[in-house]
Amino acid sequence: MPIPFSFAAPCYDRMVPLATGEVRPAGLDLNFVEVQHPRDVFDRMVRNAEFDASELSSSEYITRHAAGDRTFTAVPAFPLRTFRHGYIVVNTDRIKSPADLSGKRIGVQLYTMTAAVWIRGLLMHEYGVDLSSITWVEGRMDAPGAHGKPSVLIKREGGKPPATIVKNESGKSLNQLLVDGEIDGTIGAEVPACLWDSENAPHVQRLFPDYKEAEKAYYRKTGIFPIMHLVAIRREVFEKHKWVATSLFQALDESKELVRKRTYMPGMIRCMLPWLREALEETIEVFGEDCWPYGVEKNRKTLEALVQYLFEQGMIDRVVKVEDLFAPVQEAPFVIH
Repeated sequence: MPIPFSFAAPCYDRMVPLATGEVRPAGLDLNFVEVQHPRDVFDRMVRNAEFDASELSSSEYITRHAAGDRTFTAVPAFPLRTFRHGYIVVNTDRIKSPADLSGKRIGVQLYTMTAAVWIRGLLMHEYGVDLSSITWVEGRMDAPGAHGKPSVLIKREGGKPPATIVKNESGKSLNQLLVDGEIDGTIGAEVPACLWDSENAPHVQRLFPDYKEAEKAYYRKTGIFPIMHLVAIRREVFEKHKWVATSLFQALDESKELVRKRTYMPGMIRCMLPWLREALEETIEVFGEDCWPYGVEKNRKTLEALVQYLFEQGMIDRVVKVEDLFAPVQEAPFVIH
């Protein structure tokens, strides 16, 4: 008999066959719990252990693992990936190029959020920005107050703190601070609303106006398509039934592959994007056939970069091996001919 198994995530296109039951994990009676926002999934999983498995922030999982927390194990399926050049917004009166960010005050929802880790990593490694010279102002993008719990960094013996982080206690949102010139830019998982308000904030623009071309060039140079989230299984469930890791991984991969192949079917537009065919052709030109691979080896370079950035930015005290982060899985099912 299949065992009852709950899995929570937003119903991304790559999850639809899994959510509808078209794809069924072997040995699991899957209850797909659709939760609209990933942050809600994370909080319910981490605080209350509400699900057997769920989508989880990759930086949150890796920092927990490096600190010795084995509440969860992970499988190398990556529900959310996002390039982040377009999420760097600045006061163009003060900042004309990435080098101008050094020594400035930059707003961020949470220093430790995965989006911010990737942005700082690319600024440091691709543009030589001195991250330690920046004051990071933590708070909500759209309202006063905190976005979440204050970020905690590793204090290495004999060294200075890896970053200067202050709370936004101004009574204003990060968006308003940027409009008023009290911070010099923002980074994170969202862009401030003032980016679209040319009348009241003409000085607020993206650091990379043609961010799509910058992201394509970044991928061609580095081979990195930033991973935001992975899939975590509660350790007690995994220890009781270790085969669930392979079963869940293969189902997630099958679901993603079904959607990928159907999206690329000629003569059909499966998304409400009038120029979907042109977008698909451009995607193939940059990435090849599969822009969204699952599995450790296909994503090793991206995962190793994320671990390195977490170490450099003071969120973990050592560089952990990528393979140690994931439960062992058989990625491809055996095919009987």
